Amino acid sequence: MPKGGKKGGHKGRVRTYTSPEEIDAQMKAEKERKRQEQEEEEQEGAAQNDTAEEKLPASGSEDSDDENSQRRRAGVEGLIEIENPNRVAQKSKKVTQIELDEPKQLSRREREEIEKQKAKERYMKMHLAGKTDQAKADLARLAIIRKQREEAAKKKEEEKKGKHLELQIMSDLSRSSCGSKHIIT
Repeated sequence: MPKGGKKGGHKGRVRTYTSPEEIDAQMKAEKERKRQEQEEEEQEGAAQNDTAEEKLPASGSEDSDDENSQRRRAGVEGLIEIENPNRVAQKSKKVTQIELDEPKQLSRREREEIEKQKAKERYMKMHLAGKTDQAKADLARLAIIRKQREEAAKKKEEEKKGKHLELQIMSDLSRSSCGSKHIIT
């Protein structure tokens, strides 16, 4: 055995998996190949039957067909033709058939998802109408904030008027004091 290396076997190998599409393609190719082989055998059998019928008129034609079908199914070929009964083959449908089919039954998860979306929409409608507890709390909070802002605006306006009056009084006083100086001098 080599030193320090991995031992031979399956542990160090990379595993590869075949996709379902590749498996389907292989199965179709295998079926097509078998169909072609059967057609060739039938053609050969027909040619042999023609020569056999010429030699023996109508006595062995039915027996040779049975022997050919048994011979085809014997051995491994018979096992390969059998499909997995658990595998569900997808049937292709035309667009007209799909549209005419009854509405398909939804899975549990799909139903739950739809119900969730509908419940969310109902809640949003009620919330916008102000009927939920959260909406009522939000509206109360908004009313408090509006009052605070109105009070702040009034206070600011009063301060502005007060400053304006104060400036006006100061200017009046300065004018009057300036006028008295002129009289005194």
